[in-house]
Amino acid sequence: MEVLIEFGKILIPAAAVLYAMYLVVKSFLDKELEKKRLEVRGKSIETVLPNRLHAYERICLFLERISPNNLVVRLNNGEYTAREFQQLMLNEIREEYNHNVSQQVYMSDEAWELVKTAKEDLIVSINESAYGLPENATGLDLSKKLFDHAMARDTDPIQKALAQVKNEIRSTF
Repeated sequence: MEVLIEFGKILIPAAAVLYAMYLVVKSFLDKELEKKRLEVRGKSIETVLPNRLHAYERICLFLERISPNNLVVRLNNGEYTAREFQQLMLNEIREEYNHNVSQQVYMSDEAWELVKTAKEDLIVSINESAYGLPENATGLDLSKKLFDHAMARDTDPIQKALAQVKNEIRSTF
C-alpha cells in the first residue's frame, strides 16, 4: 500500500506537469496557426482586392457603354437603316457582355443579376422599339423611339444596376 502511495505522489505531480505542458504547447501552436491563417488571408486579400476593384470598374464601364444614350451616340452615324442599327446595337451589347462575363466571380449574386437584367431589358427595349417601325425607317427613327421608350419607364435598370455595383465598391472600403 505504501508503494502505491509513493507511486501516486510521483505520478500525480508528473501528470499535472505533463498536462500543463500540453496546454502550453497547444496554446502556442494554436496561436502560430492563427498567425499563418491571417498571413495567408492578408496575401489573398492583396491579390484578390485589386482584381475585384478591376472587375467592378469593368462592369461600371460596361453598364455605361450599353446605356442607350452612349450606345446610340457611339454607334449611329446616320447611314444605317433601323434594322441595321438594331442589329449593330444588339451585337455591340452582346460583345460587351461576353467580354465582361467573367467579372461575375468577383461580384455578389444580387449585383450580377441586376447587371444581367439591365442588359436583357435593354435588348427587349431595342427590339420593341424596332418592332413598330416601317421598312424604310432610319437608325435615327429607331433612336428616337428607343429614347421615347426609355423616357416612359419609371425606373432605369441600367442605373439601378450601376448604383448596386457602386454600393458594393463603397462597402468594400
